[in-house]
Amino acid sequence: MQVTVAKSAGFCFGVKRAVDMAYTEAANGGRVYTLGPLIHNEQVVSDMERRGVNVVEDIDSIEEGEDVTIVIRSHGISKETAMKLKEKNVNIVDATCPFVSKIHHIVEEKSSEGYHIIVTGDAKHPEVQGVCGWCNNCADIIGSVEEAEKYSNNKEQKICVVSQTTFNYKKFQDIVDILVKKRYDILVMNTICNATEERQTEAGTIARQSDAMLVIGGKHSSNTQKLFEICKGVCPDTYFIQTLDDLDLKKLQSFRSVGITAGASTPNNIIKEVQSYVRSEQ
Repeated sequence: MQVTVAKSAGFCFGVKRAVDMAYTEAANGGRVYTLGPLIHNEQVVSDMERRGVNVVEDIDSIEEGEDVTIVIRSHGISKETAMKLKEKNVNIVDATCPFVSKIHHIVEEKSSEGYHIIVTGDAKHPEVQGVCGWCNNCADIIGSVEEAEKYSNNKEQKICVVSQTTFNYKKFQDIVDILVKKRYDILVMNTICNATEERQTEAGTIARQSDAMLVIGGKHSSNTQKLFEICKGVCPDTYFIQTLDDLDLKKLQSFRSVGITAGASTPNNIIKEVQSYVRSEQ
């Protein structure tokens, strides 16, 4: 069996940066919390808890004190949440991905210039919710081609389109094409990060060349789910797993080639464990 592992699989820059920052704070001592799960990977979050980094879901439940540190996760937070957090007697470590922070600046600036903001992405994702919080929560969120087809805006207002950093690049293009045809005055800002585009493109290429595909990542990871959709679209025998425990090797034994990719929140040790196991069972 030929096993091909995507070079782009695993932690992206923003996730690695956030994880490293949290571990550094844990090593420094004190009470360390993340505002929401730092990343969408249960194994990493559990490891952080073992090292003393715990999760708080809302600002009201944050303990105050000079020895308390709050780490803002890579997904970022809304402007209102950021202001409330600064009022707390705590240390703040901002691990927001720089690519996400860039979107915050864009939507804040463009909304102040009179643009109506459209965000392509998952309305329930914390990154998208945070982005909307930098334009007074007045943005429209479009997550699919079907939603774009139904979209209507009767306001005489210019429109600025941005995207969740981990959104499907082709879907973003398709949505933009539909909006342009509706004759809106549109400024399009492709804010999908380069690492996401590279990861999605490589995953699709490997999937087309493989008999089966393994996509590794947290079950709540948006970017991993999009990788799965891309791979499944060109390779019917695509399997979504979180760890080696989810892998049923019997399903792979009849295939001559297997591809492996992983989401941006998947640690390298899990990828290597799956890779080694698949190769050893040939």
